[in-house]
Amino acid sequence: MKVERISKPAIRLIGVAARTSNQVEAGPEGKISGLWGSFFQSGLMQQSGIKPGQIYGLYTEYASDVNGEYTVVLGCEATEDGVNADHLKNFRKADIPALDYLVFTSKQGPVQSVVVEAWREIWVYFQNNIETRTYKGDFELYDSVQFDPSNAVVQIYIAVS
Repeated sequence: MKVERISKPAIRLIGVAARTSNQVEAGPEGKISGLWGSFFQSGLMQQSGIKPGQIYGLYTEYASDVNGEYTVVLGCEATEDGVNADHLKNFRKADIPALDYLVFTSKQGPVQSVVVEAWREIWVYFQNNIETRTYKGDFELYDSVQFDPSNAVVQIYIAVS
């Protein structure tokens, strides 16, 4: 898996959210797959105040580390007008913090498989390397224009110190 280090400015997202954990997601009560359904049914990407082209899967509000609960926000970047828009008030707002990130690029394949495989490789990577995760705002980045769930490549950004 390809890995590179970059600095990113803060990004304001608007989307749908759920609180979960890796333990919950490994079982039948997982919330993330249903959250994707809610995101696409919401019509958010067609709203004014949203920048088109990319979908973010933000992992934020970590209780601790990979073993604790976190909040997942599936959303899009807000425009300046969208940040305070009344028609978007029922959606969750969240910020991707301005930090240094390690960017992991998945293999190409079915999205559910490549994302799970990439996260497993990321967990192993951090067990064996000197970089330290900050647990302040990790995210997956999807190209919504050319997204093919059966043949996807996903970038996963992990906040590091």
